Amino acid sequence: MAEREIEVVIHLWCTRRSASTSLMYSFAQRDDTEVLDEPLYANYLRVTGAQRPYREELLSKMESDGDKVVKDIIFGPGQKKYRFCKHMATQRLHGLPDNLMESGNHCILIRNPLDVLTSYDKETRPSISDLGYDSLVSIFSDLHSRGNTPYVIDSDLLREDPKATLRGLCDDLGIPFQDEMVKWESGAKPFEGMWAPYWYKNAHESTGFEPPRKYTSAFPSSLYELLEQSMPFYDFLKRYVRMNTTKALNPKLPVFANAKLLAWVGDEIVPRESAKVSVFDSIVQGGDAVWEGLRIYNGKVFKLEEHLDRLFDSAKALAFNNLPTREYVKEAIFKTLIRNGMFHNAHIRLTLTRGKKVTSGMSPAFNLYGCTLIVLAEWKPPVYDNESGITLVTATTRRNSPNNLDSKIHHNNLLNNILAKIEGNNSYADDAIMLDKDGYVSETNATNIFLVKKGCVATPHADYCLPGITRATVMELVVKQNLVLRERRISLSEFHTADEVFTTGSMGELSPVIKIDGRTVGDGRVGPITKRLQNAYKKLTEELGVHIPTYQQ
Repeated sequence: MAEREIEVVIHLWCTRRSASTSLMYSFAQRDDTEVLDEPLYANYLRVTGAQRPYREELLSKMESDGDKVVKDIIFGPGQKKYRFCKHMATQRLHGLPDNLMESGNHCILIRNPLDVLTSYDKETRPSISDLGYDSLVSIFSDLHSRGNTPYVIDSDLLREDPKATLRGLCDDLGIPFQDEMVKWESGAKPFEGMWAPYWYKNAHESTGFEPPRKYTSAFPSSLYELLEQSMPFYDFLKRYVRMNTTKALNPKLPVFANAKLLAWVGDEIVPRESAKVSVFDSIVQGGDAVWEGLRIYNGKVFKLEEHLDRLFDSAKALAFNNLPTREYVKEAIFKTLIRNGMFHNAHIRLTLTRGKKVTSGMSPAFNLYGCTLIVLAEWKPPVYDNESGITLVTATTRRNSPNNLDSKIHHNNLLNNILAKIEGNNSYADDAIMLDKDGYVSETNATNIFLVKKGCVATPHADYCLPGITRATVMELVVKQNLVLRERRISLSEFHTADEVFTTGSMGELSPVIKIDGRTVGDGRVGPITKRLQNAYKKLTEELGVHIPTYQQ
């Protein structure tokens, strides 16, 4: 067959024991593709001096000049339309021609190091460089910086559903999928490297992609440090894996800019996808934490001191030990905001957990590491429609009684509120009103609530509800506006028949309510007193707050 120019060169970058040979077999089944098995191997052995049982024979039979390999073999003429090149990531050495990375379509095959390391026998101990995960990340970063971002495939997904994964890969590569790619004949293949008898025994016995084992052997503890070193590289690449449709969960973020936020966790600032706590942390074990929501306006943190007062009061009420200092928490907040460049229209979810435990269990006696601080800053405008208003329904879920759990402790165990929120969602309402044990209105699942009747502003006692900081601020504004304020028990029917209703909270500020349980509030529009208080609150946020260091308007 006459040689022709190859239209597309497909580069597969991989590590050992990752099903790369099976993927090479798969592409070899295509009638329009020829394959090359590790064409850079001889160059790698020559440059590094690495020892292999077949080293001398390989160097005598394969081209070992990297420049010639890239120019004449990888990108040289061939007999088919496409060329598939399987490359070990460690074989991509400094000094190879730039067009190796600039030309062709690149993909990366990854496998969980937990499974890779388990496959090594007790006598064999690889190094971190042998595993090649760092080389894969380097390749990904290099390609990404060149505008040639590679497609990432997870070997487990490939083996679980070969047809769907291969079809998706072919779509990404811009070539048609062929059904023949999922099966092949057992035995040695003519296109394999001369090292095949040493490494391809299992591959030679296969006739298709072997599904992952449901249960594997115990992980060798002697390789635990290697696992810890490898996982960050694998986790980074896994974020870019092309998921099969049935497994894909890639929701759109409400604010796209938050995809690249930085969060404070423990004692450091980390990227969004690295912002995690230990499975031994009390917040995971029992929702054992306290939190605050803070808003950022014009380079200032609004009501910061009041929020910190409540945070530390809640932590004291729950008998937390080894707390960070108030100044430390402030500095963590400021540093997180500065790193993100967030000085306006941002919101912070500030969380302090009881900390990590030495072993799982309920007892705080197991918390010997100190508290865990989390500062999650996001670009987040008010979460409710404060111009047109929101709708509420009344939940059957009652607000916690102080007999059981005091709502004045601003804790993270929010199941009571979440159950009410589910009822609101099911009714297509913005939120749900929660009643106390006697049937009086307490608050909503997320906010405090006020009504206006004949010019008088009223809000429920803070017996069952959280005495919110925004609530207290608005109560002060009501008095400053020379309006009558009442704090008392309020029945649900009073809210149904009120002239105006609004909710308050750091997340949403002052939100007018236009409908409750299908009943229109007032004339169904934002009322005059609500507007007046909204304006007063807005003015207050412009004037007050703790200045963020380095901010210049």
